[in-house]
Amino acid sequence: MNQEETPFKIKTFLAQQGVSHRMFSIIKRGGGSVEINGRQVRTVDEIQPGEQVVISLPPEQSNDVVESSHMPLDVLYEDENWLIVNKPAGVTSVPGKADRSNTMVNRVKGYLEDAGSQDLVPHVVTRLDRFTSGVALLAKHRFAHGLLDKQLQTHAVDKRYFAVVDGDLPDDHGVIEGPIGRVDGDFIRREVREDGRASTTEYWVEHRFGNMTLVRVRLHTGRTHQIRVHFSHIGHPLVGDEIYGGPMDRGIERQALHAYALTFYDPFDQQDRKTTSALPEDMVKLLDGYQVEI
Repeated sequence: MNQEETPFKIKTFLAQQGVSHRMFSIIKRGGGSVEINGRQVRTVDEIQPGEQVVISLPPEQSNDVVESSHMPLDVLYEDENWLIVNKPAGVTSVPGKADRSNTMVNRVKGYLEDAGSQDLVPHVVTRLDRFTSGVALLAKHRFAHGLLDKQLQTHAVDKRYFAVVDGDLPDDHGVIEGPIGRVDGDFIRREVREDGRASTTEYWVEHRFGNMTLVRVRLHTGRTHQIRVHFSHIGHPLVGDEIYGGPMDRGIERQALHAYALTFYDPFDQQDRKTTSALPEDMVKLLDGYQVEI
């Protein structure tokens, strides 16, 4: 506790640091403890100026629901709280009908086991579509994930993408706004519709190739398939995006979409943390070797 002239209730102080209601519930049910200067206290007790609060939670043990995979994992950044990986196209983020044994989560679990980690439940913070490549953030434990709840709710996690869209975009910079919802009777596809959730996508043209355009994209909201839906909505679907009407004859077998940068505020180090990933080979080939600066 720093620079406080009057004592606070511990719960109030921790809430200001980003500790969620869910985390308080876990602690209250006996799943952890709160200590001040080595002395266990209750969250309703007070903290005095200059005192240090330590939260302890039991390790999250492995379970049989999620299998471990020891397939390669491209780690971009790692510390005791975060694991940031470069997800390849074709790998699903989390186990589901398409894949239950070799997803990003399965690979991360195997990676944590090999590293001797006590917490063996990967927490996906940013999820990418199966055929979207690039930077994905995972928390190594539930406390770290909980501290990012507010940033996720307010869309403060800055996610940037490269996308290759069909045709020649008319404007060098634009903002696409349109509520997104599920297509009636379709579990997968989304569309812009009046009863959808508010969605905002901003883009900047990086380079024009005549029959297609490379754009940098920033998500201001995080809807399922948002970039793909919004560009299809304005008549410029992503190259290789068969579901949303993109051309399939340009030499790439998936939507040309890559998460190249992610920035978030690290509450442990109290600084912004940015991680980047270069364009994958299939998109470089699509762009005939065009080089972009990250």
